[in-house]
Amino acid sequence: MALLLLSLLWAGMCSATPAIKEPMQDGDFCNKLKVVGTGTFEVGVSVKDKELALEYFNFMYGDGDLELDTGTVQAQRAARLPGMEKGTSVPLNLYESSKLTFSGTSPMVGMKYIHSKAFWGGIGAEIAETFSVTEMEREDSSYFASTNPASYMTDAKKIEEVLRASPVHTVAMQTRNSFNGTWQTDARMHKMFSKDLKLHESFTGQFEVEKMIKFHESPKEEKKHSGCGGIDC
Repeated sequence: MALLLLSLLWAGMCSATPAIKEPMQDGDFCNKLKVVGTGTFEVGVSVKDKELALEYFNFMYGDGDLELDTGTVQAQRAARLPGMEKGTSVPLNLYESSKLTFSGTSPMVGMKYIHSKAFWGGIGAEIAETFSVTEMEREDSSYFASTNPASYMTDAKKIEEVLRASPVHTVAMQTRNSFNGTWQTDARMHKMFSKDLKLHESFTGQFEVEKMIKFHESPKEEKKHSGCGGIDC
């Protein structure tokens, strides 16, 4: 058994990107799936939203015994959704979570990708996860925030309270899984002429992994702190 605990990237202020103003017209997307069975399957979700600077997709296919409980919520006006710490809720534009158990003679193949696209007003951070496995048990979640949840508020105290709770701009994934096969993560944050952060991890064989990765860039001045001072960043 091998255990990998905590591989984390944190991006502080460097040519800070303003929070995106939320659209007047709200638009939401919600998908929930729970399935148990044996046979072939394909499961996929894709979201591309220029108003949020968001590119996201999550896709997998295979043939074997599958138990899956998954859900995705996307909101153009940041909604109170589960935070990275248990028992918390924060204004997010995308939240995805899943629990999965799989076994089969042929590999289950999957890929997850989330990108805060700089050309659309994001911070240029992207995270990708891929796997090809004959056995897997996992719990995972993804988090994305890019908009200013106080865009249309006028009460100064409420604005301060909401902005204090908002994780804008954040791109994050966390997972706990055991598998037989190959599992890989790649991540990057790029700012032209000023910043280029890269991460690559790959494991083939039988492993147990705990993984959390988070990019965050505050759109306003913050009290100076250590970005990697704790597991919850």
